[in-house]
Amino acid sequence: MSDVEQFEYVFLGGGKGGKTLAMELAQAGKRVALIERGMIGGSCINVACIPTKTLIQNARIAHVRGAGAVTDMQEVTGNVRSVVRGMVDLNLKAFIASGLTLVTGTGRFIAPRTIQVESNDGSTRVLAGQHVFINTGTTAAIPDIAGLRDAQPLTHVEALQLETLPGHLIVIGGGYIGLEMAQAFRRLGSRVTLIQEAPRVAMREDEDVAAEITAALVEEGVDVRVGVKPVNVSGTSGDNVTIELDDGNSVSGTHVLVAAGRTPVTASLNLDAAGVETDERGFIKVDARLATTAANTWAIGEVAGTPMFTHASFDDYRVLKSQLAGGSLTTEARVIPYALFIEPELGRIGLNETEAKARGIAVRVAKIPMAAVPRARTNGATKGFMKVLIDAHSDRILGFTMLGTNAGDVVTAVQMAMLGNLPYTAVRDAIIAHPLISEGLNILFGKVPAREGS
Repeated sequence: MSDVEQFEYVFLGGGKGGKTLAMELAQAGKRVALIERGMIGGSCINVACIPTKTLIQNARIAHVRGAGAVTDMQEVTGNVRSVVRGMVDLNLKAFIASGLTLVTGTGRFIAPRTIQVESNDGSTRVLAGQHVFINTGTTAAIPDIAGLRDAQPLTHVEALQLETLPGHLIVIGGGYIGLEMAQAFRRLGSRVTLIQEAPRVAMREDEDVAAEITAALVEEGVDVRVGVKPVNVSGTSGDNVTIELDDGNSVSGTHVLVAAGRTPVTASLNLDAAGVETDERGFIKVDARLATTAANTWAIGEVAGTPMFTHASFDDYRVLKSQLAGGSLTTEARVIPYALFIEPELGRIGLNETEAKARGIAVRVAKIPMAAVPRARTNGATKGFMKVLIDAHSDRILGFTMLGTNAGDVVTAVQMAMLGNLPYTAVRDAIIAHPLISEGLNILFGKVPAREGS
């Protein structure tokens, strides 16, 4: 077609991994187009990491103020929007400075590596690329529960836009998003009930982690119900809503928020026309190079099944950059850290006990309470614990979990040791400044049991 705009590289979606690669290629003088429906900078900046952590920080401040403090939800939402606007502006300026062609609109494939875009200004454009990258992300899944869709539930996206505080927020889902939203809104002043169909919250974590998280939420007044399934929803979120549970009980509140998993944004892309296959859940099939089933067509981030963290998407950028340059970097054998931004904070790298057992890996385990760490005592933040897994037959560090203040930062220290293939004794004997939270690593690693027969 003569009206097709030709580019060397076309990106459908501007999430972390895609936008980073697109700008870098454009700065190198390549002809690059980035198609984005409207969230300049991607979901992390607009509706995920940045705004949710801003909300959590506002909730933390409200919690410190204590009982009797009144939360001005308009002020909170204003703070969130202000941070988002600043980040969007920085990203837009970076896009322009890079020299890429930004096309705002909704794209769908009409042929291999050829995308038709219904632009936000009402016009239609067709873009083709020698290489095409799909970076469309995911959206919140709405479970198939009778009456739930009719109740117009919130997701974390709509929750970030609330200008009045929910009187009683019901959260469906006990994963990372559900836990963060439950604690944040409880601290802002809402009554909160969390419903989890699974037998415990944070199912990807060990039982002791889940139990400690539950205890922390319950202590703050969150009504946590696990092992129960919502079977019917009546009413409208924002007014009055009632959820019937399969144990015969029911919960009534003013708002319901769904945090029960994510759905890939692929159904509307007409991927058959591109020759791109998806799995049974709708995620794009990729190999370790992030290549799809179509030639010179790649997928990045959550839509490719990459763990749903911005830092994981950024590593996809590294993989693709390597592949385009003829390098050998792939997604195989990479170890991605986890972080849950509640209090106490959760950080994890590598294996936990549940995973080690499932894989038949023999480990030595050491665990200490946060109360054993001097800085945790000075901060009055003694909830939680540190736990490390060491190979049973060597001194190799296989995994580390921490539930406590500054957990995400401490995990990074252990991650560096793991990347450097240091034995656990190197961390045990390191001189760590006193009193830091990370000093707890000396204490923890000093508790590692000796190898059998040694």
